[in-house]
Amino acid sequence: MKTQKKIDVSNLNDEQLKKLLKIDSPGVREAVAEYIRREAIYREMNKAEKISGSREAAAHLMPLFYNLDVEQFHILLLNRANKIIGTRKISEGGMSGTVVDPKVIFYKAIQAKASGIIMAHNHPSGNLKPSDSDIQLTKKMKEGGRLLEISILDHLIISNNSYYSFADEGSL
Repeated sequence: MKTQKKIDVSNLNDEQLKKLLKIDSPGVREAVAEYIRREAIYREMNKAEKISGSREAAAHLMPLFYNLDVEQFHILLLNRANKIIGTRKISEGGMSGTVVDPKVIFYKAIQAKASGIIMAHNHPSGNLKPSDSDIQLTKKMKEGGRLLEISILDHLIISNNSYYSFADEGSL
């Protein structure tokens, strides 16, 4: 049985890779596939937007809530460097509220391997004042996050052109 030679393709340019792809060798195909996979991950990580405060988070999330006439709850998932991994819609309700289950939020965060979460929901009325249930949920999430080592970095209440940040107001 012939031993397959491993080829390091990490320093090859695109033209060299194209030439390699024409070679019908399982070892070369495996090396090229691994290079392409790693390059895709690297490019995705580097283009991820870094969140350094409520303004960046709100700018990223506001389009999700624009002109909604019902309340929705989303989370922004972040890695250790506070770069965005993704967003997930958690719930959708009526004009005056939506039901949010902390277990669902943490489940989505664990699935995404997130180190931090920014929670956000809208108030269709435009009133940015947090309700008692908003405050209680934020406290409950902060406690749960501590146990799971998932930081709750902020909770935003968003309207069409403004937002309220629990972190900025010292309520987190």
